[in-house]
Amino acid sequence: MELVGQSPDVAEPEVAGSQRRLDTFTHARLWKNPCGFAARFNYLALRYNQPLYGWVEERFGLARIEFVVIYSLGLMDGVTASEIASSTAFPKNSLSRAVNRLVKLGLVLRGTDAADRRAQPLSLTPAGRALLDEAMPRFVAFEESMLQPLSLVEREQLSTLMAKVVLGMFHADDVRD
Repeated sequence: MELVGQSPDVAEPEVAGSQRRLDTFTHARLWKNPCGFAARFNYLALRYNQPLYGWVEERFGLARIEFVVIYSLGLMDGVTASEIASSTAFPKNSLSRAVNRLVKLGLVLRGTDAADRRAQPLSLTPAGRALLDEAMPRFVAFEESMLQPLSLVEREQLSTLMAKVVLGMFHADDVRD
């Protein structure tokens, strides 16, 4: 059986003046895995999410799911908790608790939709917006550091390919339903 994703023939990155090396198991998990794409994707996601959400918790006292609500509202104001749950795959009950806490903290406002009284569009308060404005440069800089080894053309190719995979998942979901 052909394994997906052979080990790249590139030098390992330097980190803080010393060579960072993958341990034998991590190397096997990333490069000799029949599910190599998912393994590498998860590896990168964890390396991005853990330090950033750890910082958010330390700096602002917010759990990851709470910051995801704020981040989501920064992208599009007026969405509901259900829409955020659908987009992020966080359970609706967990999102509901997060929204309730953010409302109590004065970071999010819960509104009422005139057309559908059950819908409660959410929006950031000025304090919520200020928190997001403080956090975003760190998120952007961390992503930039992860993408640093790629040229602009490679970044665009990666973005295009990732979009194709994501859109393909929507089609796969339609077929499974």
